[in-house]
Amino acid sequence: MVDTDSGWDGRGGRGRRGARDTRGAHAADAIPSRRVAVPDHRVALPDNRVAAPDRRTALPSRRVAAVSLVALAALATGCEPGTATGAPEASPPVRPTQAAAPSPTRTAPVTDDAKPRTAPPPPSPSASTAPPAPAPDPTTARPAPEPSIAPPPRVLMRTGSESDRVRELQARLRQIGHFGRNPTGYYGSVTADAVRSFQAKRSLPVTGSTDEVTWQRLLAMTRVPKAAELRPPTERPLAAPDERCLKGRVLCISKNSRTLAWMIDGKVVSAMDVRFGSEYTPTREGVFEVFWKSRDHVSTLYDTPMPYALFFSGGQAVHYSADFAANGYGGASHGCVNVRDKKKVAALFDQVRTGDKVVVYW
Repeated sequence: MVDTDSGWDGRGGRGRRGARDTRGAHAADAIPSRRVAVPDHRVALPDNRVAAPDRRTALPSRRVAAVSLVALAALATGCEPGTATGAPEASPPVRPTQAAAPSPTRTAPVTDDAKPRTAPPPPSPSASTAPPAPAPDPTTARPAPEPSIAPPPRVLMRTGSESDRVRELQARLRQIGHFGRNPTGYYGSVTADAVRSFQAKRSLPVTGSTDEVTWQRLLAMTRVPKAAELRPPTERPLAAPDERCLKGRVLCISKNSRTLAWMIDGKVVSAMDVRFGSEYTPTREGVFEVFWKSRDHVSTLYDTPMPYALFFSGGQAVHYSADFAANGYGGASHGCVNVRDKKKVAALFDQVRTGDKVVVYW
């Protein structure tokens, strides 16, 4: 059992020193609890640090406690080098191995191609700094004259026209070899082709229509047609009449010569060109008679006009054909006998009576 009042700590020979150290510790604990105010800035200290006093050194109790507190306070505030007293606080040092980040307020803007803009962009063409060109003097500048465009010549005849002038046009074109048929008075595709041929040879605008320039050039190159040239009896020579055509009033129609002769008692009163049906709709051959006359007839089967129709066999008739007048023998009928001279067939219509004979032969 150890006697705590004797001051002996059980290690022998050091009871008093242990007692003094204990009293020193009690003396340090007796210092008031207030602390020394340390300024916010750091204090520069020498690189060597003050060694703490040896607790085993015999010093007065209060002096040892005060020195210990001052040394502890200096060590607590002097871990890193600082600035001098009263100097403004400096920013922490930058490590040499790490580059400083640029300030966000001074970063150059990024362009559309994600590259920093290091130089101002070149000025756009619209924002050129060159001085504007001087405006022309209104007293001297004159606008360039616009080229005058002459109006096209007036068209006198074109496809679809039908008149005596068309007949004269055809007769004059025939005189110089551009129209190879007798005049009909109807401006169809054959006449348009003849006009184009004439215009091309004379270096005129090739239109197929007869304008004033084309007409005047044609008049200067041809003479006035005679009556026989304007209205010839037929384009083709008449064939020898069939013996069945020599008596009475007869429409004598030859498929061989493609002609129609209106005959009374073996005498030819008038003649005209005709065309017939195709091989799929042939014109019937034989001896017939006119059983019905229709001046302004329209086909109910084909919905086509058949003016001056003289019916002789079912739906087949002698009548005027605008298609025949326009296209000639390039086409065919549906079995009827087509006439392309409108005036001739109109006169024939007025002369023929119901019951007159019709002979169709080769």
